[in-house]
Amino acid sequence: MKLDILIVGVGGQGTLLASRVLGEIAVLLGLDCKLNEIHGMSQRGGSVVTHVRMGNEVFSPTILEGNADYIIAFEKLEALRWSYYLKEKGKIIVNNQKILPMPVILGKQDYPKNVVGNMKKTHIVLDVNAISIAKEINNPRAVNIILLGVFCALENIDIELGLKAILKYVKPQFHESNIIAFKKGYDIGGQYL
Repeated sequence: MKLDILIVGVGGQGTLLASRVLGEIAVLLGLDCKLNEIHGMSQRGGSVVTHVRMGNEVFSPTILEGNADYIIAFEKLEALRWSYYLKEKGKIIVNNQKILPMPVILGKQDYPKNVVGNMKKTHIVLDVNAISIAKEINNPRAVNIILLGVFCALENIDIELGLKAILKYVKPQFHESNIIAFKKGYDIGGQYL
């Protein structure tokens, strides 16, 4: 198995936690793994990108443009912004959430229309309303865990292995809601198989 995964979002969405969980999944699978975290203005809602590379041997922590097997996007404009990293037949797992960047808030730019629909013209896009699911389970911060569940199902990664990785990094008081979130994402991912 060799996978290059780009995780993208805005500050505060849990991209760094997601990358650490994927790294732990790789370790549990007996794979080599390299992470490269690129922090933008993460505390101010700026773009945050993490490269996760896993396989039998991984030499570089950075994914080259046009080589990502997956983009896991916690916000749809971030999915569009980084879509050029995706390789042909790669997949974008996107949380269908709109978070306005500062130029849009200030009225200097418009938020693009039909972001997900336009990406579907050129890419394989799995559109997940993870924010709604997260709110339903009273854990609005669980979008990252839901999307990881989708990814694990698509890659046939054992659900118990995924949960073990998550529970290593999530505080005990949030275990129950994150288990539910991961299982819901896993069920969604299974529908795409």
